[in-house]
Amino acid sequence: EVQLVESGGGLVQAGGSLRLSCAASGFTFADYAIAWFRQAPGKEREGVSCISNSDGSTYYADSVKGRFTISSDNAKNTVYLQMNSLKPEDTAVYYCAAALILCRAPEEEYDYRSQGTQVTVSS
Repeated sequence: EVQLVESGGGLVQAGGSLRLSCAASGFTFADYAIAWFRQAPGKEREGVSCISNSDGSTYYADSVKGRFTISSDNAKNTVYLQMNSLKPEDTAVYYCAAALILCRAPEEEYDYRSQGTQVTVSS
């Protein structure tokens, strides 16, 4: 059974940090790219970051460049999103998704998704 389970969300003050984790099982982790998306009320879904486990390439949305860092631990089948210098506009439900080989722009092209975790940044 394929599972993506994220953890690490919560409430933090502006300027603070959180680390999200996405633990994968049920598929060959090394063959997949893992992305983080976020959805805030009244806003469009946004692709935040992505890492390809096959070639190590990474992607960041302009809104998080320099503040967020994505990494992957193939031994643990887990991808992390380190979020620093958080802003109130980072408040959203964050979820991870998996796509074969490469990071992809349309969220619809991802094969598997986690449930989502709330990140709330207070001002």
